[in-house]
Amino acid sequence: MSKPNPSQQNARYAALAAVLGLAAFAAAPLAQAAEPIRIAVIAENSAIGGIAITNAAKLAADEINAKGGVDGRMIEIIDYDDHNSATDAVRAFQRAASQDHAIAVISSYMSEVALALEPWAARLHMPFITPGAASNEITRRIHEDYEHNKYTFHGYLTSTELAQTVCNFSHDVLVTKLHMKSTVVMSEDAAWTKPLDNEYLACLPKAGLTVLDHIRFSPDTTDFTPLFNQIEAKHPDVITAGISHVGVQPTVQWASQQVPIPMSGISSQATTDTFWRDTNGAAQGVILEENAAPNIAVTAKTIPFAQAYIKRYGVTPGYAGYSAADDVNIIAEAVKRAKSTDPDKLVAALEQTDYIGTMGRIQFYGRNEPFTHGLRYGPGYVTGVVVQWQDGKQVAIWPADIATGELKFPSFIKLPEQHAGK
Repeated sequence: MSKPNPSQQNARYAALAAVLGLAAFAAAPLAQAAEPIRIAVIAENSAIGGIAITNAAKLAADEINAKGGVDGRMIEIIDYDDHNSATDAVRAFQRAASQDHAIAVISSYMSEVALALEPWAARLHMPFITPGAASNEITRRIHEDYEHNKYTFHGYLTSTELAQTVCNFSHDVLVTKLHMKSTVVMSEDAAWTKPLDNEYLACLPKAGLTVLDHIRFSPDTTDFTPLFNQIEAKHPDVITAGISHVGVQPTVQWASQQVPIPMSGISSQATTDTFWRDTNGAAQGVILEENAAPNIAVTAKTIPFAQAYIKRYGVTPGYAGYSAADDVNIIAEAVKRAKSTDPDKLVAALEQTDYIGTMGRIQFYGRNEPFTHGLRYGPGYVTGVVVQWQDGKQVAIWPADIATGELKFPSFIKLPEQHAGK
């Protein structure tokens, strides 16, 4: 058989190169389609509120991937521990954007951290959702400078809305049913409690509770005896709390000193059953606001999510776990709608969110509304629930349509005489 001449060989090589080039071109979209969708999760993994964010995000991603991902692309969670430090969180955010190719960031239950990340979301054009920080300042910045700060979304209720939920419950249950008339506000000194306390002082009187005193204490406080003595001297019917960075110590001391006044309000650490163990049952009777709870069918997704979380991690999810799981799904749906991970297209798609999550129907406020990119709050959306610790379980006591039990207090609690005589 004769050998091909050089011109024939060159023609063959050219044809082969063309075929290989076409094959590589055809394979490129397939390779791109298989590229995972990377979502960065930056949280305080040593804290009850923080580790729930990381755990819930991974659980939500696995559930999405088990159903085929987003148009065949898998969700990949890249997690970082910020060690309760805004500086470490910023470094992680920068790495997520520049090195790890994340398309969005979910981060923090601490307002100080979320507020530190917000400018970086603007600089790096990185969509960012906080699942647990509450400060009104987060949405205020977006509202006042939308073009720069539009990349930030608030995946949790603002401090003002949290306070309003507590006030609504206080009116419906503490005032109307238990005939309470007065309270002392006791909050840790933190960014999220400044607007919380402002709203407490405005809405508690409207709910029917006269505010006898307003106490703000350092999160480093270890001995709450002087504070409880100060409160007892005022003889309020209930303590309205705003605590997150602390929780175990004041609760243990409240029970051990048998402070005869019910404790209500917000206690972030008390949102998971590790709190019952950490307080050795001193949480009995504590009343707290949450957006969702393990045994409460806020939506059809709430209880199944909580059960899956318990099965994997052995504990109930902290409050930010519900919102973090919802946020992963929200981002996945936004990518699907946008058909892109381009930041601006993703922001536009996130603004169109209408998702039934574990906390309720989730939509974000628009650019012309005061709480821009905050969760829409109120009936039909996210309203919050109130539970009480009873015998190791969180029992729903408000609102009435999802309540599973009645208030039950430890024997050392003294209720108003008006109620005792009925």
